[in-house]
Amino acid sequence: MAATSSSRLFFLALSLLACFPFCSCHCSVSNKNAEGGMMKGMFVFGSSLVDNGNNNFLPNSLARADYFPYGIDFPLGPSGRFTNGRNVIDLLGGHLKLPSLIPAFADPKTRGSKIVHGVNFASGASGILDDTGSLAGHVINMNQQIRNFEEITLPELETQLGCRSPQSLPNYLFVVGTGGNDYSFNYFLRSSNQNVSLEVFTANLTASLSRQLKKLHSLGARKFVVMSVNPLGCSPVVRMNRPTHNGCVQNMNWAAHLFNSHLKSLVDVIRAEMPGSALVFVNSYKIIRDIIKNPISKGFNDSSTTCCEVASISEGGNGILCKRGGEVCANRSSHVYFDGLHPTEAVNVQIATKAYVSSLKTEVYPTNIARMTKSKI
Repeated sequence: MAATSSSRLFFLALSLLACFPFCSCHCSVSNKNAEGGMMKGMFVFGSSLVDNGNNNFLPNSLARADYFPYGIDFPLGPSGRFTNGRNVIDLLGGHLKLPSLIPAFADPKTRGSKIVHGVNFASGASGILDDTGSLAGHVINMNQQIRNFEEITLPELETQLGCRSPQSLPNYLFVVGTGGNDYSFNYFLRSSNQNVSLEVFTANLTASLSRQLKKLHSLGARKFVVMSVNPLGCSPVVRMNRPTHNGCVQNMNWAAHLFNSHLKSLVDVIRAEMPGSALVFVNSYKIIRDIIKNPISKGFNDSSTTCCEVASISEGGNGILCKRGGEVCANRSSHVYFDGLHPTEAVNVQIATKAYVSSLKTEVYPTNIARMTKSKI
């Protein structure tokens, strides 16, 4: 009888040890951290505005920023960030007091303990739609980014933290910055879209993004930041060969404005469909547009030209990316645009700061990131 009891205790002990890594009492993160505003890290999805270098590892991608003068003001030099220094993700990480930069998913070194403070899945030239970005060669579309998170990173994160995703993921911020390329490199370029109205395209695009956010929620994500599309018609590459009104191409800006209106409305609608979630809409469109309208008052001198030397289409370039080893302006903090499409670090600082602490609902809706991370959900 005693032997039988001992055997039962032995097998009970084994079963407890087997489940040990996933027992809630031993999880290395606590939901109390999330309720107190202490984020464990960030998971990032989107395009070049938030890409930390994934495209460096895609051999057939034309959308790369792993060469000088990109990163001229970044401590690690050219890293794949499409700007002169830090991007919005780096700066948000600073506000959240994260201990390290968020690593790129495609980097083979982004494994093991390096993923515990988050992973960046974003890919330059990608979009919400699967076929956006095909003109730039190999990019990672939004659906594939989410699959990479679900199938590769999430199981490894559970092992590293010792708990299941419903316990750990409320402690992470999920940042999504995508949509602009679906207009610039898809809707306005493809002849197949000629019979599709902008309103219908935008409604379908927003519906696709809604499904993607719900997928992340189903995996355990609870705190979201969704970035607006920037004023597409104000970027140097667009203004180069098109008639402008007040310095910007109106139909491109209208497309961005329409998407952003849908996205802001989605924040209200989708919250009811994603129990326990909190979302912040960051209106980077307005933040950049305000700078362009009154650059001097915002600390900028140049809101229309590129800081780096860009090869035009007639010169064999694409009008967007900096020339390899090309010239670069000395006063980078006074420029709005570093290349033909992407803002300078100085603009990124303003976007990240306002995203984190602004009290204006025209800039952040329904609240800012600092308040959202401290809220109970």
